[in-house]
Amino acid sequence: MNRNDFHVKFGSRNPIVMPVIHVLNQKQTSDNIALAIAHGCPGVFLINHDFEKEKLLPIIKSIRAQFPNYWIGVNFLAVTGEFAFPILAALASEGVRVDGYWADDACIDERRHQDDQVAAQRIDAVRKASGWKGLYIGGTAFKKQREVDPSQYAYSARLATHHMDVVLTSGIATGHAADVSKIKSFRDNCDDTALAIASGINPDNAWQYIKDVDLFMVATGINLTNDFYNIDAKKLKQLMQIVKS
Repeated sequence: MNRNDFHVKFGSRNPIVMPVIHVLNQKQTSDNIALAIAHGCPGVFLINHDFEKEKLLPIIKSIRAQFPNYWIGVNFLAVTGEFAFPILAALASEGVRVDGYWADDACIDERRHQDDQVAAQRIDAVRKASGWKGLYIGGTAFKKQREVDPSQYAYSARLATHHMDVVLTSGIATGHAADVSKIKSFRDNCDDTALAIASGINPDNAWQYIKDVDLFMVATGINLTNDFYNIDAKKLKQLMQIVKS
């Protein structure tokens, strides 16, 4: 997706901040979404970090019923789009809209030629066949996946632009900020495609990425101290103020 179109879609020229909610239950999810809305976040992502994806589905349905118009994305932990898109399409057929899918691994392979991205091309085909119409955010040189040498970041970024709406990368692990040079390499090689970052963003370092990143997907950087599951309203407010300034 073109960067300009992405920002028009979410109504801001600044980086879009979307909290990532590590789901425990319906109430905890609902409470955190309410905080995100109160602080001006245009959407959130839900992730099943502590249980299998099947247990997340009824929570998605319940949350969508509670927040019928809010932008809600999903991450089925360690599940590629090849398996996620049919599930999302099935939810859509039941009237349960999921606005975006974040895959940790978009299966971009910098060891292969652009025309030989077998796994990513297979995901493309499944997405098209499923008929699901949401936004696809794909992890590229992403934490906990196959390690990519920094010399290949530029090529990985260029490859990714052909297979997803928003290119997503990260630091080395949850809570670890991405090297600024990595983000600049991705920005320089994503052309006009929207770029997201997921890991280590917080009110103290967000300013380093504001010019290059279109979407901040953030959890630990805005959560309560030593709490993996709940947003700290003060930290989120600080992050939103920095982004808007």
